[in-house]
Amino acid sequence: MKSFLLLAGVSACVFPVAAFAQAERDDMPIVVTGELPIVTLPAGGADVVPATEYEDRIAVSLRDALAMSPGVYAQPRFGQEVRIAIRGSGISRGFHMRGLTLLQDGVPINMADDNGDFQELDPQVFERIEVYRGGNAMRFGGSTLGGAINAVTPTGRSAPGVSLRLDGGSFGTVRGKAAYGYANESGDAYVTLTTDRSDGDRDHAERFSFRFNGNAGILLGEGVETRFYASVNHIRQDLPGSLTLAQALTTPEMSLPNNITQDQARDIDSIRLQNRTSVDLGDGTLRFGGYWNAKQLYHPIFQVLDHKSDDRGVFASYDWSGRVAGVPVELTIGSMARFGRVTAKQFVNLGGERGAPTADVRQRASSINSYGELRVTPLTGFTLVAGAVHANGRREIDNRLVPANNANRSFDALSPKFGAVWTPVVGVQVYGNVSRSVEFPGFGELVQAPLAGFVDLDPQRAWTAEIGTRGTSGIASWDISLYRADLRGEMLQFTVNPAIPASTFNAGKTRHQGVEASLDLTLGKWAKLRQVYLYSDFRFRDDPQYGDNRLPVVPVHLYRAELRLGGERLSLTPRVEWVPQGAWADYRNTVRAPGYAMLGLGAEADAGPVTLFLDVRNLTGKKAVGDISAVVLAAPGTVAFYPVERRAIYGGLRAAF
Repeated sequence: MKSFLLLAGVSACVFPVAAFAQAERDDMPIVVTGELPIVTLPAGGADVVPATEYEDRIAVSLRDALAMSPGVYAQPRFGQEVRIAIRGSGISRGFHMRGLTLLQDGVPINMADDNGDFQELDPQVFERIEVYRGGNAMRFGGSTLGGAINAVTPTGRSAPGVSLRLDGGSFGTVRGKAAYGYANESGDAYVTLTTDRSDGDRDHAERFSFRFNGNAGILLGEGVETRFYASVNHIRQDLPGSLTLAQALTTPEMSLPNNITQDQARDIDSIRLQNRTSVDLGDGTLRFGGYWNAKQLYHPIFQVLDHKSDDRGVFASYDWSGRVAGVPVELTIGSMARFGRVTAKQFVNLGGERGAPTADVRQRASSINSYGELRVTPLTGFTLVAGAVHANGRREIDNRLVPANNANRSFDALSPKFGAVWTPVVGVQVYGNVSRSVEFPGFGELVQAPLAGFVDLDPQRAWTAEIGTRGTSGIASWDISLYRADLRGEMLQFTVNPAIPASTFNAGKTRHQGVEASLDLTLGKWAKLRQVYLYSDFRFRDDPQYGDNRLPVVPVHLYRAELRLGGERLSLTPRVEWVPQGAWADYRNTVRAPGYAMLGLGAEADAGPVTLFLDVRNLTGKKAVGDISAVVLAAPGTVAFYPVERRAIYGGLRAAF
């Protein structure tokens, strides 16, 4: 009750000030042209981040692109490795990603067991990034606690002509981009090449990448279009790893000797092909397609992980709108089926090279999510929403070295959602919903050596209630959501020792609740203030071991703001990130990272077809902890802390013709 009173108090303070959803975003109103479905705001938290919002930064990772998106907790670890969590999704996972559906152009980047990486997404490629928090990701068949993030590439129609970009700066960083778009009456095409290299701001943090992204659309007839997509990624990233708390706060540039002698790294080569066809049926639209993704992961850590994966899938959806008994009705139904197999080999790590083989496993997974959503508008400006996602999953392993460890599991779950959207005046929405989420364990959770076969884990289940508002009025634009998720069987990981990355267990009852708020204020012709605030109250509930302790990793309060001073031709943008009190590092709540305030500065000069920009980070050289890997009981020698970025100065130019 105290927590909910606090949430109500925060909303009561913020709402009259007319919080934030960004005029540009609401004016859109998340309506997107062309090849992907037209996106309308759901009955819950959602956001669209156009590339123009972060094009004056050196956008290395999704953290740089989503830093000002309400509800997204995005913190850097090193290079392109970041932690991304929404509503506490996968917060105890200290590596890779879980609890989010990550997509490019509407097709999942996640592997078929729902675990995944995000290094293959280069923010400087995209036209916009769509964020659907929690149950609002139903349009993608998402049934996770966190929701979905969909990155959308430009097309020859939305980005015709030539665009170039070159930037770089501290730590030997050099990045480049070249893109070209073309369109005529019968179709269009768009291609882009990007490259990135840096020594990194820590020892053993060098990175290099080269990427190709392209798509081509063909008009097959009246109201019929098919579009082909292709992406190729070559990524090399050394891993400096985590540090002790004292090391992170005093010598953040260091990497532990073991990371260097073992040449720990994450190297990815991948190719991705997909197709989407859209058919206009008059009162509805049918969309269908498929994809194939081949990936090789060479990952020297405590051992050398050498994985070759093959993921493929098909999808279809139908959107219909009309009237039933004179009442406006909209219906969306769809299904996405994903199938994947991984040849997972492990070797003794000999300075980053393969030694003697220690594991040879064939992993097979499938995930089939079918969904439907009905939207009925019985009164003007008031819409009722009901829907559900049915998820079916299977996980199998064939252990070639230890056949006794062969195992398979099947999962099945239904996640309903009910909500409403009210538009009291033009430009303002009030919404609420209740939804269920179910997350099946992947291979990273089910396989835990030295235990034989699969660990007996249950799916993670949660019911989430959400209320909020978004809109624009006068000088203010806002986006505020209050949510409470009651979880059972939350999948939590904790470090056992440095040689074993994680172990996983099902917690009993936990609760994630908080506030996702953003506020834009146009203070004058030459001044615009953007702010985001994240309140995260995540804790155990009457746990036999941990009582009502807070869950580690995510701090209770996080505030970011930037003030853009100037006009379209010349501007200066001071920035601040403030964490009043750091997060706990352990489940026993004995060690907490200190809070911090970090300053940055941006500048931009538009000189016609060429724009110059400056991006200064951690202006005062603050030493602080940016991310944590959860442990049971932290000690002075616990290696679980990632320092924030060191002071850096970047600059560059972009041009369009």
